Amino acid sequence: MNVVLGILIVVITIYFLFREYEPRLLLIASGLLMAGIALDPLTVLDEFAYKMATDSLIQAICSSLGFGFVLRATGCEKHLFAAFSWIRGYGLFIIPLVTLTTFGVNAILMSAGNTAAAIGCFLIPLMIRAGIHPAVAGAAILTGTFGSMLNPLLPVNIFVAEIAGVAADTVVQAQSLFVLFGLIAGAGWLVIYARWKNEHAIDQDTEDKENQSTETINWGYVITPFIPLVILVLGSSGLVPDLRIGVAQAMCVGTLFALLITRTSPSKVTEEFFQGMGYAYANAIGLIIAVAVFVRGMKSLELMSFFISWMTTTPGIAKVGAVVGPFMMGVMTGSGDAAAFAFSEVVAPHAFLYGMETMNMGSMASIAGAIGRTVSPFAGATIVCACIAGVNPVALVKRNFPGIVLPLFFIGFFL
Repeated sequence: MNVVLGILIVVITIYFLFREYEPRLLLIASGLLMAGIALDPLTVLDEFAYKMATDSLIQAICSSLGFGFVLRATGCEKHLFAAFSWIRGYGLFIIPLVTLTTFGVNAILMSAGNTAAAIGCFLIPLMIRAGIHPAVAGAAILTGTFGSMLNPLLPVNIFVAEIAGVAADTVVQAQSLFVLFGLIAGAGWLVIYARWKNEHAIDQDTEDKENQSTETINWGYVITPFIPLVILVLGSSGLVPDLRIGVAQAMCVGTLFALLITRTSPSKVTEEFFQGMGYAYANAIGLIIAVAVFVRGMKSLELMSFFISWMTTTPGIAKVGAVVGPFMMGVMTGSGDAAAFAFSEVVAPHAFLYGMETMNMGSMASIAGAIGRTVSPFAGATIVCACIAGVNPVALVKRNFPGIVLPLFFIGFFL
């Protein structure tokens, strides 16, 4: 009965989320209700308090939005828009280019949330100013945030390699074709959708156009938004090991660079940086906390364990479950790695029973989990992109879902 009630609450919650009701209220209320049914309401309150200070994305998101506010206050954002004003009208080319760029950066940084924060803080506003719909701009970044699947150091790739008894490089090589197909399908669909809905060339205000065309470009201002990203890529890739620092540290360096280049009042820069951090916490981190409460409520009713057990032990479903299970868990929890770990550990070692190789089944689970996370309104990367774009996370998912889910059938058929 608890499982049935839990499924009903989840379905109703998703329905109202897609109707774009206040997501934080819906998720917290649903989490509390599920925990109350399980007679354990304090667990979700404990989760609420825990996530307030310990979520791994707090530093990256708050510092990135703080840097974004600094770019606007110092005029760097305005010069960036002016320098790239020529991209207006080329939205159908810019969308896949941004997705590809995000994919490459994510392959180096690995964390989807960190990538979305580092690259989205200036690319999403730039795309919006170029006439691309805010939700499409956010979805373009989000769709590229599963490039980490091509990194041998990704924990889930290492885990699959250990189960299969092969090197992590071998796992990456085996799944690279499917990951790249997902990238092409996801980016291609966004182009088709933007053209279909005419969301690639939205008219701007006349005043806004004049500001772009008459701006005398200062190239020092233009390069400032790229400084933290360059530092992160050089450091994480190992090209310059001494630059291997966190996202928050890189954003602080970028803020100092902006302060020196623009010679803006230090008081004003400091105020804007912390206002951006506050905005990020209220909107992005607040939603991440609400998601944590919702997931904790599902765990209180043991929905996750029931789902995993059903998908992995029911004859005739377990093989399909290696794709569908991690995907659904990725969508529901916003964590692709957690879904992949759970299914790979249970199913992959017994792949021979289904006439499959262990590595292939593990790769199926990990890719499906990553795809599920990429189309989840509960994922940290989704929330970051939506916060920067100023839209509901569901608006992003509505746009990238068909394209990014298509590879599931490709993966299931060939693997």
